[in-house]
Amino acid sequence: MKKENLDHLRFVYKKAVEEWVDAIRAEEALATEDHSMTAWERWDDAHFCEHDAHLKATAARDAYKDALRSVNYGI
Repeated sequence: MKKENLDHLRFVYKKAVEEWVDAIRAEEALATEDHSMTAWERWDDAHFCEHDAHLKATAARDAYKDALRSVNYGI
């Protein structure tokens, strides 16, 4: 695998982590003094977005690790 491909996989991973962090912060920001059902639902929706972002970051991490494993160990 070429260095450019590894660089791209690393970039995709880092971008996915940044998006995950943003989703965590967005969820945290919705834990407010507004105890209404509407606020709760927005907070819950943000959690689902955070969860999806986490899955995306994990997949990107796994793809990068697999490529590194292939380059460094031939497996």
